[in-house]
Amino acid sequence: MKTLLDCEKACVVKVLKLNTKGDLKQRLISFGIMKEAIVEVLEHAPGKSTIEIKVGKMRVALRAQEAELIEVQKI
Repeated sequence: MKTLLDCEKACVVKVLKLNTKGDLKQRLISFGIMKEAIVEVLEHAPGKSTIEIKVGKMRVALRAQEAELIEVQKI
């Protein structure tokens, strides 16, 4: 299983599953990060503590712990 954190810069993936519940899941969905969404990895912070992604026209920065909860498939 590959997570969003495993992806390299400029990688384009499809979200398969969000392994979270409650407020965090609702926050991700409000950003457009949901099942079947297409996500592009733009940048990793030094040490991969955060990851910047693009969902549609929106750019979002996620903590490494949050990115680890998002299962993806390369397209």
